[in-house]
Amino acid sequence: MIRPADIREWRNHDVVDLQSHKIGTLEAVYVDTATDEPAVATVRIGLPTRQRLVFVPLDDAVLGPGYVRVSHDRADVKKAPSIGTDDILPAEQEEPIFQHYGMEYRQGVGGERRLARR
Repeated sequence: MIRPADIREWRNHDVVDLQSHKIGTLEAVYVDTATDEPAVATVRIGLPTRQRLVFVPLDDAVLGPGYVRVSHDRADVKKAPSIGTDDILPAEQEEPIFQHYGMEYRQGVGGERRLARR
């Protein structure tokens, strides 16, 4: 798992799936607002003129020299909810990310967001 102190060090490293197929480049990490632990990452994918950021959970992520290995298949990640490279994740788009990966989504007790970018 990526430690909060290490997050910035891994930005711009390759993100690969379990078979070491490159998915894209790590752009940012979103932490769970309840625990402040890394929860999902945005991965830059696409052609240089048509890039977007897709979301992938960091559960069971493994760090290696120059890469982050995630436990989700490349094809599944590429179909995940996405945002533009200059966009911010709106609160109402958090739940579809969790649904795509079959994860339970719960807002905070006061209705606050589940994810915060670091």
